Amino acid sequence: MTGGREILTFPCQGEFTKARACLDRLALDYAVISPQPGFSRVGVDSLVLEPEARVSLFREVGAEVICSGWVDYQPTRITAPTDLPATFPEDIVGAVSIVVMAPCIADSNKIRLIVHIAGNLSGVFPYLNVEMPQAMYVRETETFTYMDAHRLVTLYPQRITLAKADDLVDAWHSLEKIRCRANDTWGRRHSLAPNWEMRQKPPAMEIYKRLPRTNCGVCGEKTCLAFALRLRNGEVSPLLCAPVFSEEHRQLRIPFLELCSSLGLSTLPPFQKG
Repeated sequence: MTGGREILTFPCQGEFTKARACLDRLALDYAVISPQPGFSRVGVDSLVLEPEARVSLFREVGAEVICSGWVDYQPTRITAPTDLPATFPEDIVGAVSIVVMAPCIADSNKIRLIVHIAGNLSGVFPYLNVEMPQAMYVRETETFTYMDAHRLVTLYPQRITLAKADDLVDAWHSLEKIRCRANDTWGRRHSLAPNWEMRQKPPAMEIYKRLPRTNCGVCGEKTCLAFALRLRNGEVSPLLCAPVFSEEHRQLRIPFLELCSSLGLSTLPPFQKG
């Protein structure tokens, strides 16, 4: 296979299996990147193929195969561990399903994920808040946000968003760390005093990277960075940034709203408008 390839991932192994069978039937070239065995609880087998093969695949199967998304393929820096993933007596994370994979808005060379989980994390947030003082817990909106090196992670009761992962395998690695940390902390909760206070917020630069960065002044500030600083401090509403809700910048909308939600800022009207 040559350069310019893409990587496709799927919400479950069954969707991968259907896609692979179609590629075999069409005699199209592809490679497989597997999370087995170490990341098998947070990922499924994924395909690496030429863009033309992807087009042929979806022309053939259409809506019969559910794909979580595709991005430009980059050689992975890490591989899945050879050891089986840890198990926990009380698994509050449960099954993990990547439902969206796309280029990261804040850094187009990296990827972002939206992940659904079968369990519920809300109970562990005040305990994670004890052990991760650099994180931001918003009790009212049930969100827990922190930086994992350069990656921005937000935990919701039954959803995880991950921004600026290096590649899919790096994302699997981050998700496995989240799974293990949440379950380990939950298992030790009786020895921890829960903390419901909000101590930290994401850097203003993370907000700025999810704005149009046109310095249009519609929000009343001279620059998008000034607006990001005031938004971080809770001094302005995210609704003041009209351009981010426009059709021209629609690709920024969901990442921006996700981050605002983690700050405990109301974003309900834009969601209602679609």
